[in-house]
Amino acid sequence: MESNSHRRALDLRGVKCPLNWAHAKVRLEAMARGEVLELVLDDPRGARDIPRAAEAEGYLILESHGSDGEFRIVIEK
Repeated sequence: MESNSHRRALDLRGVKCPLNWAHAKVRLEAMARGEVLELVLDDPRGARDIPRAAEAEGYLILESHGSDGEFRIVIEK
């Protein structure tokens, strides 16, 4: 069972790629291994590129989906 104490949220609506990944990366680097970061964004390019960039850096994508112009990406450090 996942503990909410290890889950962080970052609202990146209104932030365009590549700045949204830069913000997410700074937050991820400050987190402990095993913690989870949930991103909410409205930039389709970021929604496509962030999971690729995160995986390339060794992070695990737990969820990535979108609807009605809003995207949710869940990353485990």
